[in-house]
Amino acid sequence: MSVLTPFFRNNTGRLSAQQGQGVETVENSSSKSRGNRLILVAAERGVRWLLAAIFLYSGMVKLMDPAGFATVIAGFGLLPKPLLIPAALFLPILEVVAGIGVVFAIRGSLAVVAAMLVLFMTVLVYGIHLGLDIDCGCFGPEDPEQAYKGLKVALARDAVLLTAVFFLYWSRGRVRWRAGRLSE
Repeated sequence: MSVLTPFFRNNTGRLSAQQGQGVETVENSSSKSRGNRLILVAAERGVRWLLAAIFLYSGMVKLMDPAGFATVIAGFGLLPKPLLIPAALFLPILEVVAGIGVVFAIRGSLAVVAAMLVLFMTVLVYGIHLGLDIDCGCFGPEDPEQAYKGLKVALARDAVLLTAVFFLYWSRGRVRWRAGRLSE
């Protein structure tokens, strides 16, 4: 319905706008808008849960083998040896906490996920730049045969995840759910 379309009251008393040959009521256009919002809500929830699941899984796998993850971190050569085990524990715990926060839309959790992704991407670019032939460590220690190729794939995957974070920021506030009902 165009902004310039003239409005008038039809036989039922509803506000309507003339559209070509027919008449479209304001209620019909709002039901289309409502359908679009439902699609946006479904996409937002799906992306939110997928992002949270990835961070929860990644953090849990790393927590099951902190020594192995510390070895992966050491391969990048960015931290001194005394900080490897604390980092190998802190990062996965932060991933799990942020993943839980994203599931429940807790304020700040999406910012933590975005910051971690930027950090991870920076480290991956550093590793690719140096030509390191190591595992990315994204989902814990993996197959060393696919190590260098894994850095490039991990960088692309993190870029997609960061795009998902941007989508969640964009969609936030566009649609609100209260008590299980779409609010207008």
